[in-house]
Amino acid sequence: MQFSWISVSWFLQIPVLACSYRSSECLVRMNYRLNGNGTVVIVGFFPTYAAYPLNKTTDWRMTKFTSDFMIDGIVSLMLHFNWIWVGLFIIDDDKGAQTLSDLRSEMDKNGVCIAFVEMILVSRGSYFTKSWKNQARVLESSSNVIIIYGDSDSLLSLIVNIKQKLLMWKVWVLNSHWDNSRFDDYFMIDSLHGALIFSHHNEEIINFSNFIQTVNPFKYPEDVYLHILWHSFFNCSFFRKDCKIAQNCFPNASLGFLPGSIFEMAMSEESYNVYNAVYVVAHSLHEMILNQLQTHGKGKEMTFFPWQLHPFLKNKQLINHAGDNVVLHWKRKSHVQYDIFNFWNFPKGLGMNVKVGTFSPNVPEGQTLSVTHDMIQWATGSTEIPRSVCSESCHPGFRKTHQEGKAACCFDCIPCSENEISNETDMDQCVECPETHYANSEKIHCLLKTVTFLAYDDPLGKTLSFMSLGFSSLTAVVLVVFLKNRDTPIVKANNLALSYTLLITLTLCFLCPLLFIGRPSTATCVLQQNIFGLLFTVALSTVLAKTTTVVIAFKITSPGRTRRWLLILRAPNYIIPICTLIEVVLSGIWLTTSPPFIDKDTHSEHGHIIIICNKGSAIAFHCILGYLGALALGSYFIAFLSRNLPDTFNEAKFLAFSMLVFCSVWITFLPVYHSTKGKIMVAMEVFSILASSASLLGIIFVPKCCIILLRPERNSIHYIRDKTYTGRKKKTLLNT
Repeated sequence: MQFSWISVSWFLQIPVLACSYRSSECLVRMNYRLNGNGTVVIVGFFPTYAAYPLNKTTDWRMTKFTSDFMIDGIVSLMLHFNWIWVGLFIIDDDKGAQTLSDLRSEMDKNGVCIAFVEMILVSRGSYFTKSWKNQARVLESSSNVIIIYGDSDSLLSLIVNIKQKLLMWKVWVLNSHWDNSRFDDYFMIDSLHGALIFSHHNEEIINFSNFIQTVNPFKYPEDVYLHILWHSFFNCSFFRKDCKIAQNCFPNASLGFLPGSIFEMAMSEESYNVYNAVYVVAHSLHEMILNQLQTHGKGKEMTFFPWQLHPFLKNKQLINHAGDNVVLHWKRKSHVQYDIFNFWNFPKGLGMNVKVGTFSPNVPEGQTLSVTHDMIQWATGSTEIPRSVCSESCHPGFRKTHQEGKAACCFDCIPCSENEISNETDMDQCVECPETHYANSEKIHCLLKTVTFLAYDDPLGKTLSFMSLGFSSLTAVVLVVFLKNRDTPIVKANNLALSYTLLITLTLCFLCPLLFIGRPSTATCVLQQNIFGLLFTVALSTVLAKTTTVVIAFKITSPGRTRRWLLILRAPNYIIPICTLIEVVLSGIWLTTSPPFIDKDTHSEHGHIIIICNKGSAIAFHCILGYLGALALGSYFIAFLSRNLPDTFNEAKFLAFSMLVFCSVWITFLPVYHSTKGKIMVAMEVFSILASSASLLGIIFVPKCCIILLRPERNSIHYIRDKTYTGRKKKTLLNT
């Protein structure tokens, strides 16, 4: 080991002090030059860069190899705090361009958007540079988190600009430390207070703090830099000729007396890296010299070239005094770990870097990042985690819609459509509820729909049921009245059998709506339309038969035996079975081809599933309605032709008017029926059945009941004869 360090002192020179005098870094960070044609620069970047020979005759350069881990750590930190809208400051060189490409790729993959990118032109180690190009965009940006990626020397001027412009309330994320003691300003607040800094994990060097506290120029008089430090910090007299201070200058002074903002006692990341680099170089030189001695033998002159050291550096692996495994070759480096520091500098001058977390890319997924939130001091002065988003999160019940021409993180929030929900924040698409469910008013849950139908206990169902029973009862009463007065002229005058048939049919027509009320079943669905069509066919064909009977009866006095023969054979009575047979055929075709069935209407009424009877074939349903309409129109036209016949007991006018009302009801029904849904549609059909049936009952039979019950004197043979005689006498007088 002694031979190795002697070789280092012989083989290496220390011509330049490349650091500030205000840090312990000065004691270890140096530029080393290798005697020969080449140069190897051993500085504090070895975990990020490795010495790499381009060839045997050219300079050794620095090559990047582990920045990808750093990028992964930064992106993981963004995701941990949900910072998805960030700005970037990156050094404008080849390395910066590659870093920008890697960062952009990793951020895009994880949904982090870049608000702006500023490429910074700097001179390494210089405090002075031009301000970045788009200052206004940076100052006005809604991004509250800005990443600064670059080495500490290159960022000196950028940090000066940030401090001068007082960019407050921003969270800065850096990939390297800077020496805060270099910046003397007169501002009460530090713009970089609360910054988060990534640093390679360093083990503590044993006795390093004791060494720093006890080192002084009197103990190591040959070390020129200690004399310079004592001259700078303790104002000792300095003899420039000898580069030494006076012997009697504070013999008990120690670097430990200095405030942390002036001189940091802990070993910095770069100092630790240089420590490891020198340690590895010493061992590599020792191994190289031993190899030369074994090859050439003792006593022979040995010549060394820079490139000869590289294989030994590349393959060297050892444990330093801190117990850390030191490997320079990046492919053999099995473990990388980063510490995350929070920069505390409020009140100004505190200048502390406090460890608040770690990032270990080699541990299982989900455990790579560890952050202690309570120890972080935010730039905003609040204990709450700052937000950095382009658009506020879309709450449940809303979905995102991208803002055209902007980054993916910039979006608007629009409510979910009807019957769609979103139960998480920032959902790209709403989810449609199943047909058996509906979205609540907030559109965050799907609720089960209530099964409903036109029930007897519904107000509408009750009303229609009472109307149905009431009208059927009234028709039954009329039938009883006609039965009791069957021998009276007014009952006999218009075919007693047809009147009974019509009244019985109307009674059943009024009861028909009860098939439409209540929970539908297969049987009721089949019976509804077919019973309705059959009963109304009988009713209308009966009216048609009555109308035909009236016409034949009043035309019987005219010459011709055909009308008399038709009346004697009761030909009008055959109209009913013929028309009914046609209806039965139509219903049979309907039931054979596409019968009605139970269906569910999930859209008509919000929050409900309505059980209805699907007619199966809309064509068949409308054919039956058309057939009923044809019967009604036929009855109307025949009755209209007999309007000028004698009107003693002539009901032709009443039959014509009843058919007119009947047609009006069903013509009105069709557009209303097709414009409604669910229970209302069923109720409209029930109401049309009741209204059309009531028109037949009221117009044809109510006037007769009024005469029978209220004006019985008119329901006699004498009244008819007197009225007939009076009518003939008036006609004779008019003719004369």
